[in-house]
Amino acid sequence: MYTVFAGGVGASRFLQGLVRVADPAAVTVISNTGDDVEMFGLHVSPDVDIVIYALAGVVNPDTGWGLTGDTFAVAEALNRYGYERWFNLGDRDLATAIHRTRLLREGVPLHEVTGGIARAWGLASSILPMCNERVETRISGPGGELAFQDYMVRLRTEVDVEEIRFAGAREARPSPGVVEAIGESAAVIIAPSNPFVSIGPILAVPGIRDALARTTATRVAISPVIAGQVVKGPAAKMMHSLGHEVSAVGVASIYRGLIDVMVIDEQDRELAPRIEALGMRCHVTDTMMTSPERKAALAASVLQAIGGG
Repeated sequence: MYTVFAGGVGASRFLQGLVRVADPAAVTVISNTGDDVEMFGLHVSPDVDIVIYALAGVVNPDTGWGLTGDTFAVAEALNRYGYERWFNLGDRDLATAIHRTRLLREGVPLHEVTGGIARAWGLASSILPMCNERVETRISGPGGELAFQDYMVRLRTEVDVEEIRFAGAREARPSPGVVEAIGESAAVIIAPSNPFVSIGPILAVPGIRDALARTTATRVAISPVIAGQVVKGPAAKMMHSLGHEVSAVGVASIYRGLIDVMVIDEQDRELAPRIEALGMRCHVTDTMMTSPERKAALAASVLQAIGGG
């Protein structure tokens, strides 16, 4: 079994490759819910939904999120009533949020709701939210503290990040199956996600970091930083603002003590000795996931690095 810590578009693309080279039923995804948000009175789980839509083959390939071919009639109608459209949910995406919200209000825990949504889309993989409790990623900058979606979507990350905190994390507990998956897997893979706001919330839930530190599984992380840049998202800007080296070495330093293998892109080959000096193996491969074939090739290379393929 393979357990993948996931958040964001990079993680979903890696997972698309992984289920092509490994049995999808042997893949468990622990998804970030720190960027969950209430919009129009509905509970939206962006990172969870990105993973589900991607694995179901229905994600919008142009954006990496939302549903391909979705319409926006509801958003346009709400705009008429004065609602802003900075968080633009498509009609079918709204249906997912309506379904999730109804079940949560009936008392169904988030992990059961998420599992049901994944099954409805025909997924064989297990999709687990990191916890059932509400944990909110909060971004502090010169103008004060922001909810994550305000920072990410409304303000388009045009804020110098001074601090990141995860409100509610101390009171949260791993959702059922999370700790077991980490302990029972052949490998735990940290997808090429933002280490601060995609993986950070998962590790902030009490019990998850300890489970990752204790597991006998091979632990591997894939750097989202390639030649000092990221393909998508604010990870590089965050690393700079928070005083980290913007490189695969910087990513490896963040995960030091939690991983055995660091996967980096061929463009960063010269960084391998510095990464290995941190006490981990370094595996060099092509990490650019620009086609289904390259996604699968990366996943196969990762499995080879951990002895699983």
